[in-house]
Amino acid sequence: MAGPQPPPWVHAAFLLCLLGIGRAIEIPMDLPQPPTITKQSVKDHIVDPRDNILIECEAKGNPAPSFHWTRNSRFFNVAKDPRVSMRRRSGTLVIDFRSGGRPEEYEGEYQCFARNKFGTALSNRIRLQVSKSPLWPKENLDPVVVQEGAPLTLQCNPPPGLPSPVIFWMSSSMEPITQDKRVSQGHNGDLYFSNVMVQDMQTDYSCNARFHFTHTIQQKNPFTLKVLTTRGVAERTPSFMYPQGTSSSQMVLRGTDLLLECIASGVPTPDIAWYKKGGDLPSDKAKFENFNKALRITSVSEEDSGEYFCLASNKMGSIRHTISVRVKAAPYWLEEPENLILAPGEDGRLVCRANGNPKPTVQWMVNGEPLQSAPPNPNREVAGDTIIFRDTQISSRAVYQCNTSNEHGYLLANAFVSVLDVPPRMLSARNQLIRVILYNRTRLDCPFFGSPIPTLRWFKNGQGSNLDGGNYHVYENGSLEIKMIRKEDQGIYTCVATNILGKAENQVRLEVKDPTRIFRMPEDQTAKRGTTVQLECRVKHDPSLKLTVSWLKDDEPLYIGNRMKKEDDSLTIFGVAERDHGSYTCIASTELDQDLAKAYLTVLADQTTPTNRLAALPKGRPDRPRDLELTDLAERSVRLTWIPGDDNNSPITEYVVQFEEDQFQPGIWHDHSKFPGSVNSAVLPLSPYVNYQFRVIAVNEVGSSHPSLPSERYRTSGAPPEFNPGDVKGEGTRKNNMEITWTPMNATSAFGPNLRYIVKWRRRETRETWNNVTVWGSRYVVGQTPVYVPYEIRVQAENDFGKGPEPDTVIGYSGEDLPSAPRRFRVRQPNLQTITLEWDHPEHPNGILTGYSLRYTAFNGTKVGKQMVENFSPNDTKFTVQRADPVSRYRFTLSARTQVGSGEAVTEESPAPPNEATPTAAPPTLPPTTVGATGAVGSTDTTAAAATTEATTVPIIPTVAPTSVATTTTTTAATTMESPPTTRTKTHESAPDEQSIWNVTVLPNSKWANITWKHSFGPGTDFVVEYIDSNHTKKTVPVKAQAQPIQLTDLYPGMTYTLRVYSRDNEGISSTIITFMTSTAYTNNQADIATQGWFIGLMCAIALLVLILLIVCFIKRSRGGKYPVREKKDVPLGPEDPKEEDGSFDYSDEDNKPLQGSQTSLDGTIKQQESDDSLVDYGEGGEGQFNEDGSFIGQYTVKKDKEETEGNESSEATSPVNAIYSLA
Repeated sequence: MAGPQPPPWVHAAFLLCLLGIGRAIEIPMDLPQPPTITKQSVKDHIVDPRDNILIECEAKGNPAPSFHWTRNSRFFNVAKDPRVSMRRRSGTLVIDFRSGGRPEEYEGEYQCFARNKFGTALSNRIRLQVSKSPLWPKENLDPVVVQEGAPLTLQCNPPPGLPSPVIFWMSSSMEPITQDKRVSQGHNGDLYFSNVMVQDMQTDYSCNARFHFTHTIQQKNPFTLKVLTTRGVAERTPSFMYPQGTSSSQMVLRGTDLLLECIASGVPTPDIAWYKKGGDLPSDKAKFENFNKALRITSVSEEDSGEYFCLASNKMGSIRHTISVRVKAAPYWLEEPENLILAPGEDGRLVCRANGNPKPTVQWMVNGEPLQSAPPNPNREVAGDTIIFRDTQISSRAVYQCNTSNEHGYLLANAFVSVLDVPPRMLSARNQLIRVILYNRTRLDCPFFGSPIPTLRWFKNGQGSNLDGGNYHVYENGSLEIKMIRKEDQGIYTCVATNILGKAENQVRLEVKDPTRIFRMPEDQTAKRGTTVQLECRVKHDPSLKLTVSWLKDDEPLYIGNRMKKEDDSLTIFGVAERDHGSYTCIASTELDQDLAKAYLTVLADQTTPTNRLAALPKGRPDRPRDLELTDLAERSVRLTWIPGDDNNSPITEYVVQFEEDQFQPGIWHDHSKFPGSVNSAVLPLSPYVNYQFRVIAVNEVGSSHPSLPSERYRTSGAPPEFNPGDVKGEGTRKNNMEITWTPMNATSAFGPNLRYIVKWRRRETRETWNNVTVWGSRYVVGQTPVYVPYEIRVQAENDFGKGPEPDTVIGYSGEDLPSAPRRFRVRQPNLQTITLEWDHPEHPNGILTGYSLRYTAFNGTKVGKQMVENFSPNDTKFTVQRADPVSRYRFTLSARTQVGSGEAVTEESPAPPNEATPTAAPPTLPPTTVGATGAVGSTDTTAAAATTEATTVPIIPTVAPTSVATTTTTTAATTMESPPTTRTKTHESAPDEQSIWNVTVLPNSKWANITWKHSFGPGTDFVVEYIDSNHTKKTVPVKAQAQPIQLTDLYPGMTYTLRVYSRDNEGISSTIITFMTSTAYTNNQADIATQGWFIGLMCAIALLVLILLIVCFIKRSRGGKYPVREKKDVPLGPEDPKEEDGSFDYSDEDNKPLQGSQTSLDGTIKQQESDDSLVDYGEGGEGQFNEDGSFIGQYTVKKDKEETEGNESSEATSPVNAIYSLA
């Protein structure tokens, strides 16, 4: 049970009373007194020309004052101007333009005079000005041509309005110009580009001026930009666009805001930082604006003067600009003169003390006239800012004006001197009754007046000494405070006011009441459905006070329906239902205090349906609630009350309150909150800057009612956002960008107009200054980012009322790219059954590695097996392959994967089997097209190193004779390629444990080649690159290890070179010798002629004609005679034998002898000619075959003529190939 708590209004009233204790004593209005100005217009009074002009001036006095006006220091005759009138019992001027007239004719300086027989009071000098919104001068703007990277200023130059218009930049299609630290608007309205970029041409730029009084927006003709692009934008050191030079000065008035601005150009865009010489910036008043380009110090004072400087810096350098700030001050009060109430013969003084910079002068006036012009008064003495009155008489009554001024402004104060002879009098009702709860604090007031000012004393029950001290405290205005009320403090308190003219008294009766207490509180209960529950709440209170007992359910007012009965000391619930589950609070209150107690009711589900008088009645959905009413209107809440509809024999279990707002989603209703069915009044929390309209839906077990009719609308005032958008992410959509997204805030979280988002980002590692931009949507793309680097991101909500709280920092990443190749891909063969692969992670993952892809195929000579594919996780760096047979080799291609895809691949081959011979070097006269290791094969490891040498084809011109590198098993035909122009020659070797050089890679072009290699030497080791051309000219290039790649620049197109790399300190440590060939001096970009239709047709026609010719020649030669032919048994014709001297031709049976020519296929590649492509010897049962050009080589069977003798001539069957050689 809580202790006694007084109602909230008791505390509020007490605080207000304490605030009023120190107020000056005022003359009652029924006593004679000079005029006092009570209301007047502001000094600078700007009016709307479309409305009537109103210049306010109101005053009080006894007798009531009369009013007159001056305009520009001359009497203004109101009666002569039919448009001007003065309100009754007031000095307020009304100038009416309904019948015509120009408001500008009435501009000027007005002053109001309120006068009665005791003096004259003056208003401030009111400067009347008519608001102006002139049109923008018409002008034709040529396109602005600017070089990319150069600074640019687009001038606004708005028409001079009154007051000055608000400037903002938009495109001609009314899209706001996105501003950031590169592009921003200055305080003067101009638009500054620190450096112009190509994308600045995508829109035009129009300056807009919004005029306050006329609520109009005027738009200047738009600027269009033409940016001249260059191959590269040169980086520049910063330079100031505004202000110019290295120093400037600025004057600001005390109490106003100081705004310093620095805008700089440069590439990259400079960052701006602010400093104060000899001290720190005032953290409580200083804030940065316009992307740190402006420093604002609010409510400046003299200590804010000094030298400030802004520092503009980028990676090219920095510059500074110094601003000398001088703080001046219009006059401000140190001691303002107050009304002086004196009795005849008393002394007094009026003090008018003000300060300013420069020091203001003080001028005294009396009744609106300079004091020097007033009649002399021997009882008055002027001493600078003080007027001293001695032995004041009735004739001294007047109104004095103190005017203190300097070049920056003025202050005018009225203070009257009233000479009265008035005995004490009480100003409040007599015999007041004050009731207070025991042990509380209270205050007894006794307002009074008299002249001379009386003294006041308090007494209790008409006896005893003056009450002051201990439990009592008397304030200067006479109020008596009792710090803690006890029973014995009850009684009658008398206040007595006394001066030389008499005394007055008043009585206040104080009653002490007992506190309200709940002595039997409701208890927590558990009940089954359908049963009856009683919650007790017995209260003890002061019998003289009216007691009210009310109940809350779940901290909301309880609706007492037909199932409930409320009595003074209990609450009974019949037929308990599940909706009755919850907390119940009993509140016992009187007009002075209250007490409360809480209990919790738990409802258990009952399997049996209780007997209920409603069970037999048909049930239906409830009727709609009605008569919605909004009360207790507050900034962030409102109370909604409704009358429930009929529940249609099914108790209402729930109310759903919905709202609709007419700004963001008009006509769409949203759920606001839900309340138990026992409630018909609820306090709804509200969001700022929403025009609410509510409706209520009742729910029972059958269904929902129709929505109620909407309530009246209630608009809440705006405020800065209280939270920022959620789900902030930074993800790359391309490899060079990062898209920042967030969930936009809805209508109830905007809290004000023009909701926007301040997006900030910076590199996480570099901790550079924040980049920021203002966005009106829900995404922003940051361009020109490195590949996959982390960024710190912040998104802050802002509206026209201010910014939201400081946002949390979210880590995002720029876009991913394809990864580089896995490093150190190693292929080892521990035995003839398995091959082991190992690799290292890529040097540049360029994203999140998702795994590795391995493709491999088995090959044996020209036979290639099926390609196999294996995928590995990102952590896998090893793989073992089981060989299908000990003879075949394998070619492995490994690449890493990111979310973008597979990156650069690296290819290795398994070592050659031990029985495979080492390739021999190609003849020096013919340029080789493959790179092979030299030297004999001495072991399995050496064979593997030689076999893993990667052979890369080198482009050669078609006239070069093809060459081959012969091995014991295959004959490799030379290849002729026209593209690509640049090839790579690389040796893949495993890095040994000792010092060595391996993996020499050559990237040749026509006249140069790039050379790289790997080594196991320490840093700083010197190497020598040695290369020999086809003419056996040897050259060497000394290099450092860290200088890779090395470029050889003195090469000749189409020439073959041999190259090795060795240690400068030990020439015996050398790489293997590799051979490469530079490309020809030109590249044939024409389409492959072999794929052209006309060429294929021509070749077919020629082949057909040749075939016909060969057949004709064969027939003629068959008929022409007999030719001797050697049988296969005969010894082959030796190389010294003439082959065609006697018209015969010898066919060899050597399988390994290659043909002396090769045939190019139609697809432009070289077909490798195996040994079985040679002509078939003559013999029994031989089969014909196709030659490489598509012609048919027939099998000709030679039979001996048994009738001829052994020495006779033998006829020889001639093949087409023989015919070709014969024709040659």
